[in-house]
Amino acid sequence: MTTQHGTTEASPEPGRPEAHANGFDEIHILWISEGMSCDGDTVSLTAAGQPSIEDLVLGLIPGLPKVNLVNKVLSPSLGGEDFLAPYRAAARGELSPFILVIEGSIPNQNIIEGDGFWTSFGNDPDTGQPQTLNWWIDQLAPKAWAVVAAGTCAAYGGIHAMAGNPTGSMGLADYLGWEFRSQGALPVVNVPGCPIQPENFMETLVWVLYHAAGTAPPPPLDDMLRPQWIFGKTVHEGCDRAAYYEQADFGKDYNSPKCLVKTGCWGPVVNCNVPKRGWMAGIGGCPNVGGICIGCTMPGFPDAFMPFMDEPTGGTLSSTLIKPYGAVVRRLRAVTSMAVNREPKWHHNKRELTSGYDPHWRA
Repeated sequence: MTTQHGTTEASPEPGRPEAHANGFDEIHILWISEGMSCDGDTVSLTAAGQPSIEDLVLGLIPGLPKVNLVNKVLSPSLGGEDFLAPYRAAARGELSPFILVIEGSIPNQNIIEGDGFWTSFGNDPDTGQPQTLNWWIDQLAPKAWAVVAAGTCAAYGGIHAMAGNPTGSMGLADYLGWEFRSQGALPVVNVPGCPIQPENFMETLVWVLYHAAGTAPPPPLDDMLRPQWIFGKTVHEGCDRAAYYEQADFGKDYNSPKCLVKTGCWGPVVNCNVPKRGWMAGIGGCPNVGGICIGCTMPGFPDAFMPFMDEPTGGTLSSTLIKPYGAVVRRLRAVTSMAVNREPKWHHNKRELTSGYDPHWRA
């Protein structure tokens, strides 16, 4: 089958729904986790359940192209050229289409004087010298149908890019340029999180794959290239503790079920859906289990949110202003609660009917 993109592809497998005429029937996902990283995003991805990574690679999601995932945790050997073969084919322009997923922040190789490198992925077959992550991105990103940054480090630099770091680390869009567009005319798709919330990433990846199949529009992204439907609201807006903030009822320690702003939570200003979605199978998520939000999905993380355990900048003023309002609201609601938190007076076992029943309506 020949698509509009000029690639010749095999006919769909029996039982597999054929992709849209303008899309792809098969696509590779080349995942590189050799950025400045702890591999936490790959580990987190294995917890996804809606859908799971197994559902994706086994072709159990209707309408998606056949997916060939290449990640080192699925390597056929302990490293070596057999694992790197698809990456080398893609770099030569012999593997298309593919989605490039980068995990970890991108170091600045230009600040190194002479020999040396910050991080590498395989060795040059001719020289035996390590091939830097930067080299691979330079070769693969311009040829990729889509480029996805997995986790805050890849999206915005994260921990490795904090003030005082010696590597000059940055996010993928900083490295490629925020005006970068892939072969599929997409900017870098950022899915931040330290690590990624597994369903957030899989949901985004599936949308990109449906777009590759020609059955969905491009994923809507905000000005920081995050999926709008995931990061369009704050932690606070989805938090079970938010009503306590409105009533100026703040917890003073981590054992409290009340609002944690006073103990350092940045939820009112951080774009993240974890309190609503949970972490694994709808369970967990920082404020849901008594933890504070430290802003790990944000472009300014970690510098803009430190020190983590202090009340957020501006939080003191806003929580002070809300105190008189919250005190009044809390008392009024207590009065109303007393009125509605009791049974009607006509519920009794006496001979007199006091419910207001009018016998005029009796047949």
